[in-house]
Amino acid sequence: MSFKNLFLSGTLLALVSCQTKNNELASDSKISETIVDTIQKPAEENFEYVVEQFSDLRILRYQVPAFDALPVKTKELLYYLSEAALCGRDITWDQNYKYNLTIRKTIEAVLLSYTGSRENPEWDKFLVYAKRVFFSNGIHHHYNSDKIVPECSKDYMLEIIHNSKIEMLPMGEGVNHDQFITFILPIIYEPYIAPKKVSLDSKKDLVLASAVNFYEGVTQKEVTEFYDKQTVKGSKTPVMQGINSKVVKENGKLVEKKWMVGGMYTQAIEKIVYWLEKAITVAENDAQKESLERLVKFYKTGDLKDFDDYNIAWVKDNNSTVDVVNGFIEVYQDPLGRKGSFESVVSVKDLEASKRIATIGNNAQWFEDNSPILPQHKKKNVTGISAKVINAVMESGDSAPSTPIGINLPNNEWIRETHGSKSVNLGNIVEAYERAAGGTVVNEFYFNDEIKKRVSEFAPLADKLHTDMHEVIGHASGQIENGIGQPHETLKNYASALEEGRADLVALYYLLDPKLVELGVMPSLDNGKAAYDEYITKGLIVQLSRIKPGKEIEEAHMRNRQMVALWAYEHGKKENVIEKKVVDNKTYFVVTDYNKLRVLFGELLKELQRVKSQGDYKAGKDLIENYGVKVDPVLHKEVLDRYASLKMAPYQGFIQPKLLPITKGDQIIDVKISYPKNFVEQMLEYGINYALLPAMN
Repeated sequence: MSFKNLFLSGTLLALVSCQTKNNELASDSKISETIVDTIQKPAEENFEYVVEQFSDLRILRYQVPAFDALPVKTKELLYYLSEAALCGRDITWDQNYKYNLTIRKTIEAVLLSYTGSRENPEWDKFLVYAKRVFFSNGIHHHYNSDKIVPECSKDYMLEIIHNSKIEMLPMGEGVNHDQFITFILPIIYEPYIAPKKVSLDSKKDLVLASAVNFYEGVTQKEVTEFYDKQTVKGSKTPVMQGINSKVVKENGKLVEKKWMVGGMYTQAIEKIVYWLEKAITVAENDAQKESLERLVKFYKTGDLKDFDDYNIAWVKDNNSTVDVVNGFIEVYQDPLGRKGSFESVVSVKDLEASKRIATIGNNAQWFEDNSPILPQHKKKNVTGISAKVINAVMESGDSAPSTPIGINLPNNEWIRETHGSKSVNLGNIVEAYERAAGGTVVNEFYFNDEIKKRVSEFAPLADKLHTDMHEVIGHASGQIENGIGQPHETLKNYASALEEGRADLVALYYLLDPKLVELGVMPSLDNGKAAYDEYITKGLIVQLSRIKPGKEIEEAHMRNRQMVALWAYEHGKKENVIEKKVVDNKTYFVVTDYNKLRVLFGELLKELQRVKSQGDYKAGKDLIENYGVKVDPVLHKEVLDRYASLKMAPYQGFIQPKLLPITKGDQIIDVKISYPKNFVEQMLEYGINYALLPAMN
C-alpha cells in the first residue's frame, strides 16, 4: 500500500484507535484481538529486517525472541514499562531544541491533513525531510548535530502548511495562519538560526553555539561558575549536579528549572510516573519493586540524592528477568557534559546469550589486576559488576530510533566504585544489524583477500566481545585519585570522548589476550586480529563517510575512534606497526604487527586512565584536538566517493515493536506483540497517543 493510499484508507486511524489519548486500556478483549489480527505479524524465519532507505538513513526492525512464551505477568510488566518509555518521548524532542515540538506538530498536521496533490517531486522531498526529522527527534542530525534543511522549496512548504487543517497546527492563542507561517519558515530554512545542536568547537562559547534546550540566556562561563559554586569539594558521594534541569537567567540570576512532577515537563513526567506505579504492582521481586519506587520518588522530588538512591537500588537488582533504563541519563547532547537526555530501554534477559558476558564480568578482577594502567589507578576490589545480554522490547527518547548496542550504568563514578554497575549487550539489536548488513564495506575498504576473509569470518563475534568488554570491563575499570572531581567537571567538554576511548582501549587490549580463549568466550586470537583490522579501518577511513566535506569531527564516539586509531598509527610509524597503502588511488591502513599494536593500545590506555584519574584537562584536550578532530580533506573526499559508490546509508535506526494488551474487564489477560513496517505511520501514531507536552515549554 502506498503512503498516499494509507492515509486515504484511514488505516492509521484504525490502528491508533486501540488506545485513547490518555493511553487507557481497551476494555473489550474481543475488539483488541480483532485489531491484533489485522496487523501483519511476520514469521520469524522470514522476518524482514530492512524496511526502507532515504537520505543517509536506513530503517530496520528487530524481533523480541520468544515474547509469546513469557508469563502473562512478565508481559504486563513489559507493557507498563513500555508505556512509561513512550510517555517521555516529547521530553527528548524539547531537550534537543526549543522549537522542535512546534516543527514536529506542524509536520504531523501536514502529513495528516494536507489536501493537495501528493504525487510530485516536491512532496517527495518534503516527505524525506519529515522522515529525517522524525529519525533525529528534531531538526538537527542525530549524529553530526548539523541542522537538517528541507530540499523542497520554501514556497512549497508555505503552500502545504497553508493548505493543512488550521486546527491541527500548533499555533498559539491569537496567532493566525499567516503569522504562524511567518514565524515557522525561517526556523526551518534559515541556516543561521540554530545551525548546530551540539557544538564542541573549543574556539567558541559552547553554550551559545549549541541549539540544545538545556540553557537559555546564559553563557558557558556563567554556567561553569554557577555549578562550581555548588560543587562540594572533597565529597566522597557527590551528586551529578545539573543532570535534571535547564539553566535560565531570571532577574539577573541563574536558576534551574527542574524536570520533575510539578516542574518543567510535568505533563509528560506525570504520565511516566502513572505507568511506573502500575509496573510496581506487578514487579518480579522486592529488589525490582524498590528500584522502581525510588525512580518514582526521584521524579516527584527532583532531588539528586534521590536519583543516587535510585541508581544504587537499580544496580542491586540483578535477579530480575525484566529491566528498564528510564530517566535523564547520558550527557552526550550537552556541550558541557552535565544535562541528561531522557531515554528509556525496556528489556528482557536473554538467559543463554548472557553466559558469555557473565563469564567476562565474573573475571573482572583479573582484568583489572592485569591492566597496563598505573597501579594506583587500579581498583583493589572490583565491586558489583553485573553483566548480561538483553533483548530490547521498547526504546524511546534518546535511545530511538538510533539505538546503543551496549549500555553500562550508572554514570556517577562514586556509585560505580562503591556499589558497582550493570553492563548489557542488546542482543536482538546486534542480531538485527548483522542480518541487515552486507559485505560491501568489507570488500571496498579492506586491503586484501586475507584480511577480508578474516573480518568476514571472525568480526561478528569480535564485535560482540568488543561491546561486552567495552561495557563490562572498560567503563567499570580504574579509579579516580582522592580529591579529584567527577570527569565531567575536570575534563569538561572532552570527558565523553576520553571515556569512550578509555573503554574502547580496555576492550582492544584484551581482545588479543589468550585469557579470552582460556575462558571459552573466544575460540581463537583470530577474533582479536579481526577486531584490530576493523577498528583501524573504521577509525581512520570508514567513519569519514559520515562527515560532510569541510567539516571536522565533533561527535564524541567518532572523536574517540579516530583519536585511538590515529595515535596508534602515528606512534607506531617508526616500526611500521600500521602501514598506509595506496593502490589504484585507494587508501588502506593495514596492521602489520598485531602484538606491537596491542602494546600501543596498552600505552594509550595507561595515559587515558591517568588523565581521568588525575583530572588532567590539558592532556585530555591535547589528545582529542591533536588526534580526534582534524580530517585530511584529500582522504575525506576519496572516502566519500568510494562510499557513495556502494549506495549504502551510513546510519541505521529502528521501528519499535508494538505491544497491545488483551483485557477482560480491568484485567490484562495477555499482551500481543507486533512488528510494524511503516516508519512514518509509527511516528504519527506516537504523535497522536503520546503528545503530552505543549509546542513550546
